[in-house]
Amino acid sequence: MFTGIVEELGTVRSLAISGNSGQIRVRASRVLEGTKIGDSIAVNGVCLTVISLEPDGFTADVMAETVRRTGLSQLKNGSPVNLERAMAADGRFGGHIVAGHVDGTGRIRSLKREENAVWVTIEADSEILDLVVLKGSIAIDGISLTVAGVGDAWFQVSVIPHTGEETTLLGKTPGDLVNLETDIVGKYIRKLMGLEKKEPEQSSGLTMEDLISFGF
Repeated sequence: MFTGIVEELGTVRSLAISGNSGQIRVRASRVLEGTKIGDSIAVNGVCLTVISLEPDGFTADVMAETVRRTGLSQLKNGSPVNLERAMAADGRFGGHIVAGHVDGTGRIRSLKREENAVWVTIEADSEILDLVVLKGSIAIDGISLTVAGVGDAWFQVSVIPHTGEETTLLGKTPGDLVNLETDIVGKYIRKLMGLEKKEPEQSSGLTMEDLISFGF
């Protein structure tokens, strides 16, 4: 589990995708502290398992589902990436619950400065937007952010200077892809209430009447 508080900006050393899978090598320093082979590191919000370590970096496998769901395959040698180690049991919970399991990608529509902050508008599919709520949390390339606006085909976040300096987000330009992970709490609620898209015979689930009877 992660929190969406980026620890370090790493740099892609190499990305080798053969077919729909491959490996990524990342130059890093801070996230290597205490890290062992088999540990998890979020790279732009994608939970990857460390398979080898170097004094100044690590290597991780990238499976086909990761290539399909995320924008990792768009990275190039030298691309900056947001890095975060899995949260320690005694760590401080600074962001929100981030699983590192990306739901899909969005596309930057615009960046607009307002005094000391920057409004970032991101276009996304309806499957993602169904779980995006005003003032709720979302992870964008692994960055825990608060949703500040929602439309029919887009949502917005407002990025403060510190976040802009410590992450990759404000280095994006319109048209760039970003990895999106919606709040896991919303996913569980939708599942329990039977609101997921299913065949009619599979659509039974927790109803509003059930919730009321349970005291909610």
